[in-house]
Amino acid sequence: MAITEDAPPGADVHRPGPPPEHEGRRLSSPLLLTLVLLGAVLAQSPIRGLLGTPLMQSWMTVFVAVTVQALPFLVLGVLLSAAIAVFVPASFFARALPRRPALAIPVAGLAGAVLPGCECASVPVAGALVRRGVTPAAALAFLLSAPAINPVVLTATAIAFPGHPEMVLARFAASLLVACAMGWLWQRLGRADWLRPPAHGAHEGATRGEAFWDAARHDVMHAGGFLVLGATAAATLKAAVPATWLREAAGNPVVSVLALAVLAVLLSICSEADAFVAASLTQFSPTAKLVFLVVGPMIDLKLFAMQAGTFGRTFALRFAPATFALAVTGAVLTGTVLL
Repeated sequence: MAITEDAPPGADVHRPGPPPEHEGRRLSSPLLLTLVLLGAVLAQSPIRGLLGTPLMQSWMTVFVAVTVQALPFLVLGVLLSAAIAVFVPASFFARALPRRPALAIPVAGLAGAVLPGCECASVPVAGALVRRGVTPAAALAFLLSAPAINPVVLTATAIAFPGHPEMVLARFAASLLVACAMGWLWQRLGRADWLRPPAHGAHEGATRGEAFWDAARHDVMHAGGFLVLGATAAATLKAAVPATWLREAAGNPVVSVLALAVLAVLLSICSEADAFVAASLTQFSPTAKLVFLVVGPMIDLKLFAMQAGTFGRTFALRFAPATFALAVTGAVLTGTVLL
């Protein structure tokens, strides 16, 4: 139907859409799911045979064990993290911290021990602290310590390493040491133009209930995906990689430490779940596992992206390498003494 100039104001005028034949060619999500399910049905015999092999059975055993053990702690940590981020005002932290930066840094680091949360939540909380006037060095110490030494993470570590309380103590001591050291280092060498304070919070403009469920839903999906990735990698290392390779890597102290440090960066596992992945790497020494547990919550691929988005790429490019070097060094020194 032609559109004339005499069309009354407010009339529902629709622009012509694409021809029907173009709509029929689009691959929608239900159609894609149907094709995938159809392919699985047609290939069920080869799939059943593949899943029945000893290699795949070993892989599935490790994958399910890691996922089932870690999932409750991940969900609990995400819910507590969302509650703190939404219901605890950032001004509370500003009032609670000492005014002197040198004293505010260890206090902020210790605050992470009583504030459950994963690294996905610590970045926006640290951004809120900076925005509310907290000295950046103290906010950064909190950013690094909170995901690693909070009660949920330490409890998960104790369950993942039963009968080895020294691993829990070593993780707490090394993570707090590195967090404070990075805070003092930034206070000493950091420059204001390297840090771009965030302009606004992630959930400003929404009600508290909406902000809580949005944060919890986002973090569960986000962290859950990384948990699956970590469990997949742990199962693959356990089942598919030749045992001689792992023994050779684990047998060299330097190689084992660097291998698990890099693995922690690449896997980007949520801190509520990483202890179960570390415990499954039985070939490696306790010190190498401690490096994995200290590095992961402080710097990995997702954290680098979040830090760059919150504080600027200039900050992240300087902060990430320094954090990695200090985390590896602090974990090795702590592991040498306590493990």
